[in-house]
Amino acid sequence: MVKIAIINGPNLNLLGKREPEIYGNQSFEDYFETLKARYPNVEFVYYQSNHEGSLIDKIQEFGFAYDGIVLNAGGYTHTSIALGDCIRAIKAPVIEVHLSDISKREDFRQISMIKPACKETFAGFGMDSYRKAVDAILLLNAAKKAL
Repeated sequence: MVKIAIINGPNLNLLGKREPEIYGNQSFEDYFETLKARYPNVEFVYYQSNHEGSLIDKIQEFGFAYDGIVLNAGGYTHTSIALGDCIRAIKAPVIEVHLSDISKREDFRQISMIKPACKETFAGFGMDSYRKAVDAILLLNAAKKAL
């Protein structure tokens, strides 16, 4: 069974309530149930924190034990060199996700400090960004097994 960790950063605990015109009306917890149902052969774990150090701790924990990490670093995307360094230090591939299209947002949001460390980025697909990231991890995992 493929093991995938989904890690959400600051303020993503407010999905469904926070700026629904940008981030939608659905909570991540509700979407997570949909995702688990869609992929019954994937073992998922979900973690959310508003604290950068806690995110780093979890990336390190899951990064050597899981087949991949889906990371929405929230506002830390644009500021955290430490998260980028952490991603480079682990074994598991990390896929960066964003609900909104950060390339079309404010200038400071168009810069991702973690993108160079991630295998791929999905942004602007709403909650479907997470599904696309899971599919990418499954493809990476299948390619790895084929070698």
